[in-house]
This record gives sequence, C-alpha cells and structure tokens, in this order.
Amino acid sequence: MRRTLFALLCAAVAAGVPASAHHSFAAHYFEEQTISIEGELVQFDYRSPHAWVHVMAKDDEGGMQRFAAEWAGPTRLSQRGVMADTLKPGDWVIVSGSPGRNPSEHRIHLKSIKRPADGWSWSR
Repeated sequence: MRRTLFALLCAAVAAGVPASAHHSFAAHYFEEQTISIEGELVQFDYRSPHAWVHVMAKDDEGGMQRFAAEWAGPTRLSQRGVMADTLKPGDWVIVSGSPGRNPSEHRIHLKSIKRPADGWSWSR
C-alpha cells in the first residue's frame, strides 16, 4: 500500500513539472561552417523557444530567396538588450551563422547580426 501511494505521489509530482528538452543545433546546421547574407529584413519573430529573423537576400545563384535565421530565445536576447522592437521590417541587415544541412530550406543558425544604417550589432 505504501509503495502504491509513493508511486502515485511521484507520478503526481512528475506530471506537475514541465518537461523541457533542447535539440542539438548540429542536427540541423553545419556548425563548423559560416556563411553571411545581406538583405532586407521581412519578419522578426520574437518568440520562444527561439527567435527567428527572416531576410530577403541573394542566394548562391544570384536569385532572391527568403532566408530564415534561427536565433536565441527571448529571455537570453532580452538580457543582451534585444527586444521585440529592436528589428523592424525594412531594416537592412547582415546575418552570419552556420548554414542549414538542407540547402533548399535557406536556414541559418544566427551567430551575429549587424544593422549598418546605425551601427547596431549583436554577436555571441
């Protein structure tokens, strides 16, 4: 009887604790490589678990593509002064980071970003 009650208590406590897991960026990006893109910011998603920066920039063939750069989470970004209104559509930015493992997705793991118009920048 005590074992059953103990097991039920443990299950209740475990159910109340949110589970969190973090994936490895190396599973999605070539972390040992770095690329840079330059273009117009079209969207800034300041959300958990990671913020995203969407930029229209030229690809390797010279065509315009929408790149999605995965950034840190809002808590970490806010600790470094990056808020939801830090970047706005129309900002010209330079993004550097690790390229995605699937080139057709045009994804980057963001390591640094610069806004040349006013000298603002962020890097890891």
